[in-house]
Amino acid sequence: MTQQNISTESNPQIYVACLAAYNNGHLHGLWIDATEDILDIYAQINNMLSTSPIEDAEEYAIHDYEGFYGLSISEYAGVNYAHERAVFIQQFGALGVEVLNYYQDIESTTTALMEQYAGCYPSLADYAQDFTEESSDIPDCIKYYIDYEKMANDWEMSGDIVSFEMAHNEVHVFYSH
Repeated sequence: MTQQNISTESNPQIYVACLAAYNNGHLHGLWIDATEDILDIYAQINNMLSTSPIEDAEEYAIHDYEGFYGLSISEYAGVNYAHERAVFIQQFGALGVEVLNYYQDIESTTTALMEQYAGCYPSLADYAQDFTEESSDIPDCIKYYIDYEKMANDWEMSGDIVSFEMAHNEVHVFYSH
């Protein structure tokens, strides 16, 4: 998979709220583009805290987020966690989130996306047919007897491949190793 921004949503954003204001019944916070430089994000947070209606405010939390393709960002996750995932999403989009949900860590997910991506196919059976026809000479007398759906299912069940169906006729296939 080439390194490019494949996201169709806007950049992931987080809403950072001043906890002192929140605990005193005031809504005081700001939306921040979570893909910005981490030092710029912290500078924006510090500026927001300095303008709080509560004197000497210093604690904050992520109270909302958008553009993370359904990836959950806890208010306790922290700005660095949100930033790391936002930058990842900016690069890999919705497919990246699906693969991240499978592998559970960014390093393994990035490896899969960059080194194990087999391509996008209308179905898993289409992948099996394409792979088989490109890697083998199939005699005409048997090619109509091959069950590519079962073949693809066996490959996936055995762990040889992993697939993610993103939409109708959009199945992304990855080699497992």
